[in-house]
Amino acid sequence: MESAAGEIARRLGREAEAVCRHYLSNGRKQGRYWIVGDADNTPGRSLYVRLAGSSSGPGAAGKWTDAATGEHGDLLDLIAANLRLGSLGEALDEARRFLSLPQPEPPPRQISSPAPTGSPEAARRLFAMGRPIAGTLAERYLGRRGITGVSDVPSLRFHPHCYYWREDWPDGADPEAWPALLAKITDLDGTLTGVHRTWLDPATARKAPLDPPRKAMGNLLGHGVRIGKPSDLVAAGEGLETMLSLRTVLPDLPVIAALSANHLAALILPTDLQRLYIAVDADEAGVLASDKLTDRAEGDGIEAIRLTPRHGDFNEDLRALGTDELRAHLRPQLAPADVERLLSSSGG
Repeated sequence: MESAAGEIARRLGREAEAVCRHYLSNGRKQGRYWIVGDADNTPGRSLYVRLAGSSSGPGAAGKWTDAATGEHGDLLDLIAANLRLGSLGEALDEARRFLSLPQPEPPPRQISSPAPTGSPEAARRLFAMGRPIAGTLAERYLGRRGITGVSDVPSLRFHPHCYYWREDWPDGADPEAWPALLAKITDLDGTLTGVHRTWLDPATARKAPLDPPRKAMGNLLGHGVRIGKPSDLVAAGEGLETMLSLRTVLPDLPVIAALSANHLAALILPTDLQRLYIAVDADEAGVLASDKLTDRAEGDGIEAIRLTPRHGDFNEDLRALGTDELRAHLRPQLAPADVERLLSSSGG
């Protein structure tokens, strides 16, 4: 049976030109497509919507792509992006209003309070609103930094309109909204405790011109962004891009990004861990954090091995050296038992 969202998207596709004229009025029809600058209805030629086609599938009427950002979807997604709606339910309500369809019967009312700002519950709700990063600005951002092969990582998501509050923002003023890369912070059991946000500039696919362009919310202490299945060995380090870079060149190595030097020093280690690789940032805080984590790991009977970059961190190495040379740099730093295990499948 077709879902409610699928049925609404199909109906919108049958009225694709009318949808575009209403929500993307600054665009124009060109052959079988509606052309406009972006989902915000900016004049231009970057975003194009198919006006005619099949009722479903890749060539369906209503499918759209923004060539500048790589974003794509159906007309339900487009309405959500255009109006900056925060949930699928809001997008469905708006689409039903446009199509003059009756609204569904409301479910029994449940009293719920807003999640406290910055709380783990607020982080959980934000991450749930994200989408996989494949084909999005977030994937382009990581690609510009040399990071590949992570488009299906479940701990990463993309949010097209993530609120940003400046430190000096006037009381009562609406926050800015920028696209953002979301990274899920979890505890040892995989429970979400927080979210790390990197706001992005859609014009350049780099970090947004904000100060700072990254923030974390929720409960971070002892936890981190975990990528890869739990194993008897893991690599831990500070920055998200640093650890994604290691994951790019050593795809069989599970990694944890603790997101700061202080949080790396306090990282809670799995009880069944046998060997810990510590990605050391080449600054005083990074060295001190690695010293503290090494002492804690060895005190728990875990072998600790430091991985030292040639430059400031492993993302700088990846961009400067490339994947093959970075693997060659890492090879002599790995435990002999891990060389074939970690490098054989990566071509090292």
